[in-house]
Amino acid sequence: MTPLEDARNIVLARCSVLATVEVFFRDALGKILATDVVARENVPHFANTAVDGYAVRSVDVAQAPVELSVIGELAAGARPAQSVEPGTAIRIMTGAPIPSGCDAIVMVEDTQRVGDHAVRINAAVSQGASIRDAGSDVSKGTVVFCHGTLVTPAVLGTLASINARTVSVYRTARVGVLSTGDELVEDGSDLEIGQIRESNRVMLLRLVEQAGLDAVDLGNVVDDESLLEARLRQAVGELSCDAIVSSGGVSMGDYDVVKAVLSKIADMSWMQIAMKPAKPFAFGTLRNATGVDVPIFGLPGNPVSSLVSFELLARPALRIMSGFGDTAWRPRVRAVLDEEIVRKPDGKMHFDRGFARFSDDGHVHVTRTGPQGSHQLAATALANALIEVPDGSGLQAGDPVTVTFLGP
Repeated sequence: MTPLEDARNIVLARCSVLATVEVFFRDALGKILATDVVARENVPHFANTAVDGYAVRSVDVAQAPVELSVIGELAAGARPAQSVEPGTAIRIMTGAPIPSGCDAIVMVEDTQRVGDHAVRINAAVSQGASIRDAGSDVSKGTVVFCHGTLVTPAVLGTLASINARTVSVYRTARVGVLSTGDELVEDGSDLEIGQIRESNRVMLLRLVEQAGLDAVDLGNVVDDESLLEARLRQAVGELSCDAIVSSGGVSMGDYDVVKAVLSKIADMSWMQIAMKPAKPFAFGTLRNATGVDVPIFGLPGNPVSSLVSFELLARPALRIMSGFGDTAWRPRVRAVLDEEIVRKPDGKMHFDRGFARFSDDGHVHVTRTGPQGSHQLAATALANALIEVPDGSGLQAGDPVTVTFLGP
């Protein structure tokens, strides 16, 4: 059997990072920056007030409480038309530019209006109080975001604030997802003996999207070698897929159209990985018309095996292709096992599906979600973690374990 790490290394060695593209900043959400982003202007562009209040000279309010003459009002977006002179104040709103002569802002909560033209200042303030200097968030010429940064909504907002109209990002992988088999039914009709509902492709398409990648539905292909070959060549041709994920037909000894076709047209490795579930796994490349080798992930057909194989082998490789780097991997943490797990030695690492949560004791605790058969997807559906159960006779409640998070 192939150790899991060896299988990963085989995959990663043949999955290259995709080319970079220049995009309008609004289209960069969810993508990875391919170059550093340098600020072209200060943020804020001008000194402004952080609070509603009164623009004053700090020396005039040092002996508060004091009364000052109110000589004007300044709203956000307005240009200052007056200067703060000794003994005066200007009513000012959050975000408004600082008028000349002012070196501090008194919050409105620390004031009391006296008639129409004066204000009582009840608290002294130091020089610079509640003033946001130009460039206090971002200074022109500084690196705001480094290469490899994921563009989140907050990053997107910052790009807008520094007027970064275009950014260089890694191209997001287009991943074709394929299912095969005469036995698959997806139209909701009654099942005949020997038929099953198509579920793997539905699940894998959403897993691809959840990974931040572009999913391309290649549909279900009946058991016909010529039709399957045509669909695969279409995927790497006119559909411009950067990778293909299929499920089923990769077990040792199987004669399946997937194995027959891929063995003929692609450069494939057929593996038995030292893990449970998801022992059978195939990986290789299919060269497209431009000479690019497109990775193909052949996942096992049992739905739980397909999910685990995708998570541990396909997902990180596909995300690395899209520039995610170290963040391509799901988080792995140490946890406390809250139940006994009994297993038999078989030379494999078992990945039991579990539910992990943070507890009041400051540790992550985990329990299994239910039956662990590779066909029992319903029992896996609510799992948010994979529990690593090393080869041996099992684990006791309270034992430390390593878990890989699959979700919140």
